[in-house]
Amino acid sequence: MPQLPLSLDPKVIVNSSTFDDAGVYRLDRHRALVQTVDFFTPIVDDPFSYGQIAAANSLSDIFAMGGRPLTALNIVGFPADLVRPRVIAAILRGGLAKASEVGCAIIGGHSIRNPEPIYGLAVTGMIDVRRLTTNANARPGDLLVLTKPLGTGIATTAIKRGVASRSLQKNVITLMSQVNTVGAELSELRLVRAATDVTGYGLMGHLVSLCRASGVSAEVDSSAVPMIADEIADLIEQGCIPGGSHENLVATTVAVDWGSVDDSRRVLLTDAQTSGGLLLCVSSAKLEKVLGVLRQRRTPCAAVIGRIIARRRRGPRICVKG
Repeated sequence: MPQLPLSLDPKVIVNSSTFDDAGVYRLDRHRALVQTVDFFTPIVDDPFSYGQIAAANSLSDIFAMGGRPLTALNIVGFPADLVRPRVIAAILRGGLAKASEVGCAIIGGHSIRNPEPIYGLAVTGMIDVRRLTTNANARPGDLLVLTKPLGTGIATTAIKRGVASRSLQKNVITLMSQVNTVGAELSELRLVRAATDVTGYGLMGHLVSLCRASGVSAEVDSSAVPMIADEIADLIEQGCIPGGSHENLVATTVAVDWGSVDDSRRVLLTDAQTSGGLLLCVSSAKLEKVLGVLRQRRTPCAAVIGRIIARRRRGPRICVKG
């Protein structure tokens, strides 16, 4: 946002100007803090699962930058007359379980009364600045690798409407609860040049931000982009599309050349994700090593979906094929 005030402190290495996943503040020659905050309203009925998903979503911002989370603070809002204390406790247990899984200590937090429930984390992590992974370092020739299939926005909308199958519900909750810890490992091994996690702006929105920050453009093969299940395509046809995904599709019209890609595929590629996967920029020389690490860590997918190309004259544009 042009109107957003920015700190001029020289120790701030990454701020909001590049729409990156987290802010980075240098401590000394090699160490820096990585900080992020995120929260949202419930997207599933089970409070424990909601807590896990919200925490995973917040923690993944740190991993997307190549950092390791150290501490976190709970952010809670709820209507006191509608949500029972045991429900809030279940949400917090879910968040604690997910944070503990990746060695992050939740050391407190803050709660307010709010018309609808909200939950998330403010997370602080640590990173070696020599291994920092930002969305501003993509280079022409890099291959684009996606670590989770798309469709969580469509799936959770279908869950709310009561039209999602049980298998899809189980699958999407498991997917959203998985933290992108592999991002830190890839950074520490110096295998990835640039990265971002795919969340509310959808795959295309986050890729547009990455291209702008890096001064490049991209080509995407839509047929190579995986979706959670074949059921997602049917749900799109039924109109199970969240408002955020509609907004994403409209917003990308100025930056994305969709070519002959059909409407259903366009919706999938702009679907607003919750706790989505990582979009990695990988040099061709390191691709096999990266795919090997992703397979070893059992990431939901390791799909090569396109490549970075030189910036076009009229600014960064994404060409979608297939």
